[in-house]
Amino acid sequence: MREDKSENTIQVVPQFTISGHHFELDGDAVTDCMRGRLPDPVQEHYVVISGRRFPPKQVLAYVTGLDRADFTTHQARRILRRLGFVAARVRVEPDTVAGDSDGEVDAGPAGGRQADALRPYVGQWVALAGPTDVLVAADTPQEVLAWLSRHDRRAPYGMFRVPASVSEAEGSAPA
Repeated sequence: MREDKSENTIQVVPQFTISGHHFELDGDAVTDCMRGRLPDPVQEHYVVISGRRFPPKQVLAYVTGLDRADFTTHQARRILRRLGFVAARVRVEPDTVAGDSDGEVDAGPAGGRQADALRPYVGQWVALAGPTDVLVAADTPQEVLAWLSRHDRRAPYGMFRVPASVSEAEGSAPA
């Protein structure tokens, strides 16, 4: 790592070697590079950038200009975690909702898990592969449809705009 001494502060810029190429990256630069980009379909691993789940190899390929074949998913995850991003594996959620100890089912779709899964996408259009599995989120329905077409994917659980308020969700007339 090298020290960047600007404005009387010492900023440590992480350095990485990937496939024989040297890079200096920081989390802010990665976030800036990915701003406005839609994530490719997540298979098993993902990294969270600005509330969106991206495949780690997509992120690292985009910010470095390298081909995805030049590095492994493990390398991409390790580097992105060092830069401060959350990296995880996809959990498969059961389609059925289990009841609590009294035999009652939690309120809401998928026992409330759907609301939690959609919370980061308030005001955006989403396409769902399952009750809690967001395939893609974008600002317009056209962007979502273009992404689905480009990746030859379908949204079996629908495509809709996540409401920004309760009154919007209920379809209340404006006051």
